[in-house]
Amino acid sequence: MPEFIHEFVPAHPTRRGLTLLLLHGTGGDERALLPMAPLLEPGAAVLSPRGKVLEHGRPRFFRRLAEGVFDIEDLKLRAHELADFVEVASVRYGLDPGRVIAAGYSNGANIAAAVLLLRPRTLVGAVLFRPMVPIVPDDLPGLLGTPVFISAGRQDPIVRPEETKRLAKLLRDAGAEVTLNWSASGHWLGREEIVAARQWLFSLPFASATSGPVS
Repeated sequence: MPEFIHEFVPAHPTRRGLTLLLLHGTGGDERALLPMAPLLEPGAAVLSPRGKVLEHGRPRFFRRLAEGVFDIEDLKLRAHELADFVEVASVRYGLDPGRVIAAGYSNGANIAAAVLLLRPRTLVGAVLFRPMVPIVPDDLPGLLGTPVFISAGRQDPIVRPEETKRLAKLLRDAGAEVTLNWSASGHWLGREEIVAARQWLFSLPFASATSGPVS
């Protein structure tokens, strides 16, 4: 059984069955993105694993050989392992496996994109902050209608705009409905981008809260 050190937060009883799969960046852990969850989708269930790979003691979700150069075989292994974990956790915590949406930053966004491309049925959608193209599969998956929100920084020294556009095209070629959000910032995430992602999530029929605030 695939296992990750992780945090789980059950959904508020007035919410629909959406689960946010939070995926941290390099050096983060299972708690790093927890404060972002109520800003994205108040009251949603939260599943937040810690990456198993260590790079100089810092957790990641897969190995890289250099900045922007990924160990593809390890990436494939880790993407399938994460997808298996989501399936097991859905049973363990009584989650709807058809309503899991990833929200990842940097390395976490890359593993989320890899899961979309290699195990497309795992996620119903994704919010990707500062992603790169993780892998180009031999055969594109069927992502018809899958909503994906990509937020990129125009001054990002790690992820160039051309790379962001390449990922958006790859996902669109697979049938995904991609929304591109640009900020004037660098690699770090700004609050306005979380607000934009929240508004995007609210527009999705399967993601919005039923009604009323969460107490």
